Amino acid sequence: MLFAIHCLDKPGVLEKRMAALPAHRDYLDNSDINVIMSGPLVEEGDDSKIIGGMYVLEADNRATLDGILKNDPLVQADIWETVNIHPFIKRVG
Repeated sequence: MLFAIHCLDKPGVLEKRMAALPAHRDYLDNSDINVIMSGPLVEEGDDSKIIGGMYVLEADNRATLDGILKNDPLVQADIWETVNIHPFIKRVG
């Protein structure tokens, strides 16, 4: 099952985010979740300013996804102010 995840960072956490990013990437690369697509969300007009992240991940179910995400280094670093997760049906692409 696919899940779309939209995360917005808390204000003032860019330095903290950048410190946790290598461990986050390594964690996703070595988890049981299939990463279909992922990348940073950036401020409109300034694509150098990261304000969050967006992911499309494949997991057996929501419980599996939640279990893996709770140990993500960005979650552990308390980066995200909001996280929205929805089942996703891929139609094109």
